[in-house]
Amino acid sequence: MDTTKTEATGSRRWLALAFIGLAQLMIVLDVTIVNIALPSAQADLGISDGDRQWVITAYTLAFGGLLLLGGRIADYTGRRRAFLTGLVGFAAASALGGAAPGFGALLGARAAQGAFAALLAPAALSLLTTSFTEQRDRARAFGIFGAIAAGGGAIGLVAGGALTEYLDWRWCLYVNVPIAVLAAAGWWVLPADTRPQVRQRIDGPGAVLAVTGLVAVVYGCSEAESEGWDSALVLGLLFLGVALLTGFVLYERNAAAPLLPLRVVLSRARGSAFLGIALATVGMFAMFLFLTYYMQVVMGYSALKTGVAFLPLTAGVLAGAGGLASRLLPRVPPRALIVPGLLLASAGTGWLATVDVDTSYAAGVLPAELVLGFGMGMVMAPAINYATHGVRAEEAGVASATVNTAQQIGGSIGTALLNTIATSTTADYLAERLPAAGALEERRAAGGPVPDVVKAGLVEGFSSAYTVASAILVVAAAVVAVVMNTPRPAPAKPGAPAPAPAAHLG
Repeated sequence: MDTTKTEATGSRRWLALAFIGLAQLMIVLDVTIVNIALPSAQADLGISDGDRQWVITAYTLAFGGLLLLGGRIADYTGRRRAFLTGLVGFAAASALGGAAPGFGALLGARAAQGAFAALLAPAALSLLTTSFTEQRDRARAFGIFGAIAAGGGAIGLVAGGALTEYLDWRWCLYVNVPIAVLAAAGWWVLPADTRPQVRQRIDGPGAVLAVTGLVAVVYGCSEAESEGWDSALVLGLLFLGVALLTGFVLYERNAAAPLLPLRVVLSRARGSAFLGIALATVGMFAMFLFLTYYMQVVMGYSALKTGVAFLPLTAGVLAGAGGLASRLLPRVPPRALIVPGLLLASAGTGWLATVDVDTSYAAGVLPAELVLGFGMGMVMAPAINYATHGVRAEEAGVASATVNTAQQIGGSIGTALLNTIATSTTADYLAERLPAAGALEERRAAGGPVPDVVKAGLVEGFSSAYTVASAILVVAAAVVAVVMNTPRPAPAKPGAPAPAPAAHLG
């Protein structure tokens, strides 16, 4: 009798993993699938080059800024309830984004997607954690969950290309609706919610300070393209953002139930891991955004061909993370992997800075993707692992959420900053060679082939952005080399339980 009950419970857990995995796939898909569709959406909705980054940034900023709050809400209301609410909200926001008549509506839908993803992601991970408590099954479950996170990005690239080319860019958002419906259909196999004996207060002031501060910084970086870095608006926004984020840190020091306990990030090991993830994401997001435009506008690739052309990057990440880092991680100090990984990522980004208008894919993009991807894999595997290094058991969820917060915020600020650099450089280049200041926008709106001078201007802008991204990665490597003093892992004692693996939420 007991055996039958155990088997039923076991099969129910694995079925729950399938539905949780679908939700995770939807979140990861949305990070890459929209990148491939962005050139088509930009042309269809008349989005300027300076504003195009907001289609990506609105999602990542809302996701990263609200992720810690989403985890607290899931603990407060119940994980299954938060999971279902996140699914329904994400699907509704996706449908609104697909039907968006203009840039403003699309921007609002993307921000709503990010907000509901911030509720859905920690709820999914918490459900997975509570469903699998035995060490062997837990390792298998987290392995599957991690594989979905790694492979979902590649699926998004190809699916985004196929949907854009054969249907319409709007289907890159509509596709989330059936996935969400399927994932929600598994509510009955998810662990039932239990009311905690003591409910923690939700840190509303902390959330407001963090989100408004980050929005001010990102908005200031994006406005620098049109206003200039020395304008009163840009300097005011950056100063306001720094002041609000400083206020967030000071508030969290004395908050009764802080959104982010500062001891989680003040550890040299964890702090370095968060920093490495945030700055490494700058290079990754820059590569996705600019390479998409390079391949579609400059090289003339279709959306589908562009998605396929990104696949070597995923192969590089898997080789770096699964082939090398996972084997060396138990044997070497984490910075022995993270620092070389950041330097390799910098080399790959620097390689992209040398790509010209007539550079072939095999000579320029392909090797740069492989080097950058391999380096990113070496960074992410140990950084995610050490993000919960030595953390208290009751704060493991906060530490895991902070990993994803660092990734999304790094991507938001990096995308805004580097897009501003790229568009400013392109505008300066074309201003000297085209008679009208708005010639680039006018030629894009008119349709037809892109003139060689415009292609050269775009490549000039991309090159400048890649150069800055490469320098940022070098600085990150230097900081991690100095700050992360975590020694080589000690051999496990006989009978000691293995630490729970950290999962990447995308």
